[in-house]
Amino acid sequence: MDMKFDDVILGRRSIRGYKTKPVRKQLIEEILALAMRSPSSMNTQPWNFYVISGRPLDKIREGNTERNLAGVPHSREFRIGQPFQGQHRERQIGVAKQLFSAMHIAREDKDARQDWVLRGFRQFDAPVCVIITYDKILADSDDTSFDCGAVTTALVNAAWSRGLGAVINSQGIMQSPVVRECAGIATDQVIMKAIALGWPDETFPANRVISERKMVDEATTFVGFDD
Repeated sequence: MDMKFDDVILGRRSIRGYKTKPVRKQLIEEILALAMRSPSSMNTQPWNFYVISGRPLDKIREGNTERNLAGVPHSREFRIGQPFQGQHRERQIGVAKQLFSAMHIAREDKDARQDWVLRGFRQFDAPVCVIITYDKILADSDDTSFDCGAVTTALVNAAWSRGLGAVINSQGIMQSPVVRECAGIATDQVIMKAIALGWPDETFPANRVISERKMVDEATTFVGFDD
């Protein structure tokens, strides 16, 4: 049954637990075709996708985990910026508390917390990982990251409309040499973001978490409108 636009937007949530059921390549191509209808600055379409599954994805998981546990500093290619502060940090902590509560991970349970972190480096054990890259020649353009954000949002919404879950993440590309080698990413591309993709495991507690959102009146200033 096809979902209406509102059903997709209001129903979608980040999925961090997946079934082992494989995802057909044809379905992923269908989702990408929808996502790539996203607008981009001057129609530059700076995005590219590396869709990884099977043994290559397992190798990325292994390499990410090994380097993380060994204390290897991250080598993320897209800029990170400063740590969140103020209300943005509060929202970050808020969703973490929701997730830990759902998973029954106690604050003092260091092993469980470490395992949760490693899930991110393992791409949440999803059967598919989509790496978003952009053309290096456009790296100095602020529009490029905006455009890639738009296509990424469209991708996860298109996936949800087809019954697939996803979670956008950075942990999976923090060790970029591993990702670049195992996925065969071209040297003219900058690795920007990762998306774990697959069929949601409805028994996984964290999948039921719905993050709190700002209200329209908190985020919006109307100018020139009559009440």
